Amino acid sequence: MDIKKRRVLILGGWGLVGTAILRKLAVYKPKEVIILSLKKSEALEACQLMKNEFPNISYTPEWGNIFVRESQKDLSRTELLENPDQRKQLMQDTMESFNTDKLDASFLNQVIARNKPHIIIDTVNTATALAYQDLYNGYYNLKKEMESESGSKDKLFSEVEKMLTTLYTPQIIRHIQILHSSMVENGTGVYIKIGTTGTGGMGLNIPYTHSEEKPSRVLLSKSSLAGAHTMLLFLMGRTPDGPIVKEIKPAAAIAWKGIQYGEISKHGQPIHLYDCKIDHALELSTSFNYSSNKTWEPLNDTLKSVFIDTGENGIFSQGEFETITSAGQMEFVTPEEIASNVILEILGDSTGHDILNALDNSIMGPTYRAGYMRHHALDEMKRLQKEHNVESIAFEMLGPPRLSKILHEANILKKVCGDLRCVLTRGPKILSEQAENMIQNNLELRSQIISIGIPILLADGKRLLRGPEVKIPTQLGRNSISMDDDNINDWSYAGWVDLRENNMKIWQNRIEKILSYIDSIKKEDTSSLHHHGVQYWNVDHPMNIGKVAAWIFINEDKGLRVKR
Repeated sequence: MDIKKRRVLILGGWGLVGTAILRKLAVYKPKEVIILSLKKSEALEACQLMKNEFPNISYTPEWGNIFVRESQKDLSRTELLENPDQRKQLMQDTMESFNTDKLDASFLNQVIARNKPHIIIDTVNTATALAYQDLYNGYYNLKKEMESESGSKDKLFSEVEKMLTTLYTPQIIRHIQILHSSMVENGTGVYIKIGTTGTGGMGLNIPYTHSEEKPSRVLLSKSSLAGAHTMLLFLMGRTPDGPIVKEIKPAAAIAWKGIQYGEISKHGQPIHLYDCKIDHALELSTSFNYSSNKTWEPLNDTLKSVFIDTGENGIFSQGEFETITSAGQMEFVTPEEIASNVILEILGDSTGHDILNALDNSIMGPTYRAGYMRHHALDEMKRLQKEHNVESIAFEMLGPPRLSKILHEANILKKVCGDLRCVLTRGPKILSEQAENMIQNNLELRSQIISIGIPILLADGKRLLRGPEVKIPTQLGRNSISMDDDNINDWSYAGWVDLRENNMKIWQNRIEKILSYIDSIKKEDTSSLHHHGVQYWNVDHPMNIGKVAAWIFINEDKGLRVKR
């Protein structure tokens, strides 16, 4: 379809991919571009940005939650679920039969009916938005009420209703019903979706999760929903009298929006710093209590560091970004490349990335441009760290907690030893003692670890430094968990910085394997065989924690990406 003088609706237009598409669209001079985002401020900001860059195009803002009715569009998920009337309405809108009344009440339908777009480009991460409502957490809350002898009937019913409103499949079905009916009624010609694989192109061995499980049920829910969404769009595209339907499904991390130094925020809130001194260490016993006796103390400050902004996927430290974009991990693709394919598909070109046209060959994987620019991104992050005298190690936003634990443990060893070979020159007991001394004497390092939810298990294995939040073990509606040696070992593996002698042996063993691999490469071998070769490791320089973490995920955790 020609874009010139057409009305185009961008769902999620404020986001990373949405912004890139807006800029590509402007070249083709559409008549009007309607930018929809979740928040009013986002929609207004995106419109103003585009008006400044392209003053000859009309930009119209729309804002709100496209998965609910118009009267609920500005309410948070908590407001919807905690208000009995809103919750009941949400449940009925999702679970009951689809009819004209429900279509008319839908906010998404009202936006389409009001603007009558010729083209709709949907960059909303639908699978994430619905699956991250977390059905499993709702189950544990419901289970708690069902097993409570003193629980009230009203509270039990409330949890049942919440569970019903969180079911993913009814929500995606209703969304597709509304979307298709509204586009047919209002004459939309082309609908193109930017979807997701749910795992950044990786498999069931993906190391990046959201819980103790690998992979987590929540992550698999997102992938399942993404697949269901694709099949529903496939059916939509085969339905007569509807719009042309396409889906582009990136299979890599998407980056980036900016590189900065500043306050680190999570879910819109800053990460407050806490300290837990050695003499306040928690004595481990037979159970783990989430609230504990608050042995930590606030530092009345927030976490500040260098970060790379990946848009809707959040902000990453250098260590996290370097790990996830390493060859053999998620790697990444730039939003501009996605946008180029979107425009070509709208214009009728065949990019080979429309999954509805060729499900088996449509994946848009990592790119040469992204790999080339990765070097510049990492260099800029290093420069800013030096300028601000900070270390960008881990923020515990990428997940899993094991990644933060590995990055921080590697960083401690780097501070204690320097390069890879040095780690093998000291006994594990000495490394354990030196690591604990490092933690004891470095408040900033200690604080940054425990403040992101990663506890520190001291060398004796009997004392723990922690902050108010603990990522591992996950709480799952419990106030405490029984604790034994097996649990401590499991939790240390999954998300505790472990300063025990045995963990130092593990580190020495893995570094020995890395060095053995490096030494096995023949000096005369200058072929393209080894993408993690001698120059990659650069063993005479300080340890690169991101490369080490990627090696662990690839070799120990069996998280290698095998398709690109």
